[in-house]
Amino acid sequence: MKVRTRVAPSPTGDPHVGTAYVALMNYCFAKKHGGEFLLRIEDTDQQRSSAASEKVILEALRWLGLSWDEGPDVGGPHGPYRQSERTEIYREHVDRLIAGGHAFRCYCTAERLEQMRAEQRRRGERPRYDGHCLHLSAEEEAAERASGKPFVVRMKVPSEGVCVIDDLRRGPIEIEWATVDMQVLLKSDGMPTYHLANVVDDHLMGITHVMRGEEWISSAPKHKLLYEYFGWEMPALGHLPLLRNADRSKLSKRKNPTSILFYKRMGYLPEAMLNFLGLFGMSSAEGEEMATLDQLVSQFELDNISLGGPVFDVAKLNWLNGRYIRETMDPAALLGRVEAWALNRDYLLPITALAQTRIERLSDLGPLVSFFFSGTLNLPVERLRDNKLSELQQRQAYQLAMWQFDALPAWELPAIERVLRDTGDRIGAKFRDAVRAFYIAITGSPGSTPLFDSMALLGRDICRERLRQALQTLGGVTSSEADAWKALLKAEDEAEEG
Repeated sequence: MKVRTRVAPSPTGDPHVGTAYVALMNYCFAKKHGGEFLLRIEDTDQQRSSAASEKVILEALRWLGLSWDEGPDVGGPHGPYRQSERTEIYREHVDRLIAGGHAFRCYCTAERLEQMRAEQRRRGERPRYDGHCLHLSAEEEAAERASGKPFVVRMKVPSEGVCVIDDLRRGPIEIEWATVDMQVLLKSDGMPTYHLANVVDDHLMGITHVMRGEEWISSAPKHKLLYEYFGWEMPALGHLPLLRNADRSKLSKRKNPTSILFYKRMGYLPEAMLNFLGLFGMSSAEGEEMATLDQLVSQFELDNISLGGPVFDVAKLNWLNGRYIRETMDPAALLGRVEAWALNRDYLLPITALAQTRIERLSDLGPLVSFFFSGTLNLPVERLRDNKLSELQQRQAYQLAMWQFDALPAWELPAIERVLRDTGDRIGAKFRDAVRAFYIAITGSPGSTPLFDSMALLGRDICRERLRQALQTLGGVTSSEADAWKALLKAEDEAEEG
């Protein structure tokens, strides 16, 4: 049996370092055993998925040095490799499940489902589907279908007993069937959910080993049941521990940048980043920590991965990156890396255009645009507070802007300006006062090159991290403030839509 693994990112945002970590572990496992590694795009969420996000994810993984034997950009015998292009395959398999008595159409409205869950929570029960449409008579089901009422397709799940999942790293995992919901397999728009598409694709693409994040452990019984319903052999499952911050909390952009693009823009070397992520699959007793991809493959073992959660230690990444800069290249090679990173015409020309009307001597250029070549700014409180906003308004402005920036489908000049103008209105401040506060956080001074254009050139990741750091310097946001501001943001948006 040839080992075949895969990574299946969703193109709904920036490429996450966690995706790179999972991809690398799957790559190393496959290549260690002489197998193949696939990339599949899970884009069944039509509202959030985008071609632009897919493009960036593929570019980021290739920048790191990863490649795949089959995928949407390289082809292969098991395509298509985008789930949005496989909808007929999923519908055929759903029909098989319904015909075999393993799934059923559910006509429950969103209102009924919410009322059902509210009552379950009130009784102290875990919210789960109550099986209402499972018990419709043949006549009732036919009447619902004839009425043209929207429906989803759910899978049948046992109500008693225990499901045992044999995990490659953790051993047997027992999960009571009573805790497993009757999962929706096909949405009312005809698109599959992750669970159905995942199982069908892994089988049809010949995947032999599935290594994914531990957040999917609770879904494993649903997948095992689907394999049984279809009469297929289930791939071996291994659930990788989530990356952690130094304080052992789950890695999240609230505490640390999580986008691969941020680390690329900060000037980290791809071979250093790949090496750093690969250390999570190497024995800590190996000694030398600099390793090529081939060395990472040869030394990879699942047992080396700490179940407590690998720590994404930025200080160690900095140390490793520094070693690559000092030990793997001469000054000429380093200069070439610097030129490719930021001292290239494509990056410098738009910066020069922004600065041209604001300088009188060529020597004015460096101080004016130095923030374009910095990572984080580490500004003191005194400099951040050089504006007319109250401390509360300034913290609120930075937080509201970050939430809205995160939600933007694309990082474009009109959208950036719209968010900042909107933020000024939300905090009840004059626009020029709000802009000054953002100027300081983003550029390090109350005035520089045009702010909106500058932010567009810097990119979402650097801007977000500078705002996050400025917010932390000002004291951060309490949980009660975050809840109140999110509610305000939602209420105002709903009022505008209404």
